[in-house]
Amino acid sequence: MGYYIAPRFLDKLAVHITKNFLNLPGVRVPLILGIHGRKGEGKSFQCELVFEKMGIEVTLISGGELESPDAGDPARLIRLRYRETAELIKVRGKMCVLMINDLDAGAGRFDEGTQYTVNTQLVNATLMNIADNPTDVQLPGSYDSTPLHRVPIIVTGNDFSTLYAPLIRDGRMEKFYWEPNRDDKVGIVNGIFVEDGLSQQEIEQLVDTFANQSVDFFSALRSRIYDEQIRKFIHQIGFERVSLRVVNSTEGPPEFKKPNFSLSHLIESGKLMVAEQKRVETSQLVDQYNRLNRGRNYQSAPPPVPPAEKLSSQPSTNGSHKQEASNLHVTLETQEQIRQILSQGYKISIEHVDERRFRTGSWQSCVNSHIDAESDAISNLESSLAEYSNEYVRLVAIDPKAKRRVVETIIQRPNRTN
Repeated sequence: MGYYIAPRFLDKLAVHITKNFLNLPGVRVPLILGIHGRKGEGKSFQCELVFEKMGIEVTLISGGELESPDAGDPARLIRLRYRETAELIKVRGKMCVLMINDLDAGAGRFDEGTQYTVNTQLVNATLMNIADNPTDVQLPGSYDSTPLHRVPIIVTGNDFSTLYAPLIRDGRMEKFYWEPNRDDKVGIVNGIFVEDGLSQQEIEQLVDTFANQSVDFFSALRSRIYDEQIRKFIHQIGFERVSLRVVNSTEGPPEFKKPNFSLSHLIESGKLMVAEQKRVETSQLVDQYNRLNRGRNYQSAPPPVPPAEKLSSQPSTNGSHKQEASNLHVTLETQEQIRQILSQGYKISIEHVDERRFRTGSWQSCVNSHIDAESDAISNLESSLAEYSNEYVRLVAIDPKAKRRVVETIIQRPNRTN
C-alpha cells in the first residue's frame, strides 16, 4: 500500500532532524520540534512515514506515561529514553530521534479543573533542561561526565497553549502547525483507498463531499465498509459460535470478499458517520446530568432574581422589596456583573478556598463545567455561597476563544460578607 507523505511535512521534519545532527558554528538549533494541529489529521502517522523514508530509528514515549503515582518517575523515564536513544546513535551509526506523542494530554493544563501535579512540573522542567543541555542529561542519583550525542525530540499534540509557556518558547521548541490542504488530503485519501479501485476523480469528489472532516475520518470510513460483510458472517455462523470460529480456530481465519467501494456507497456511509458525530456534539448529556445532580444536592434552588430596574420600578409596601433584596445571597450588583460578563460572550466559573489555602492561591472549582446562562450562574453561585459559607468564594469570567481568564472577583469572605 503506497501511503502519501505530505511534502511540507517531510520538508519540516527532514530539516529539523538533519540540522540537529550538524555542527553549525554560532547557530543555536532548537532541540524540540512541536507538531500541533486539530485531532485526527495524521500527525503521528505522517511522522512514522517520514522516519521510514529517511531510515530513522525512533524511541517512543506516550503522553499517558507522563503521570505516575510515584513522583519523579515520568521525568526519569524521559531522561532514560533520551540516554538510550543517544546510545543507539553511537552504536548503530545512524539517525535516531525521541518522539513524545500527545504531550499536551500528559503535561498540559486545559482549565482550572485540571490538576497540576508534581510530575507535570517535573516533566516540563526536565524537557526544558534537556533542550538547554542536550549533551549532558543525567539520571537521578548518578553522574556521567561523558558527553552524550545530541538527540532531536519530536513532540505531537493538539493544543500547545496548554503547556508551560517557557517550554514552548523559541530557542527550545520549534513549532509546526499541521493542517493538510486539499492536495494533501487527496493524496492521503488516495493512499488509503489505493487497493479499492477508486479513480482520481472519485477520490477528489469524496474529499470535497466531506471537506470539513479530518484524515482519520476517511480511514474509519474504509473500515466501516467491511461492517456489512462481518455482520453477514456473524449471522451465518451464529452469535454463539463467533468466538470459536475467530479465535484459535482449526479452519483458519475467515476470508471476506472485496466489499462495495463505489463512490455512492462511500458517500452514503460517510453521511451516516457525520450524523453520529452531530448527535454526540448536540446531546451534551453531561450538562443535563450535572444540573440534575446539583438539584439533588441542593434540594430547591432560589427562584431567578428579577433585574434591578424591575425591582425599583415596582411599588413598595413598607419596604418589602428592599427587605427581599437585602436577604438575597447574590447582591444586585453581582447579578448585574453576571449579565455583563455573559453579554460579552464570556463563560462563568465559580471557585472556593478556605483561609489557609487562600494565602497560597489554591482555589478549587465549585462547578464541573463553565456556565453560559444567567439563571444557571445565579443558581450555582447561590448554592456555592450556601455550601461554602465559611470560605472565600469568587466569580471567574473566562474567554472561551482565547482560553484565558478575564475577570476574577471575590464574592464572599469567611465572615459571610458578600
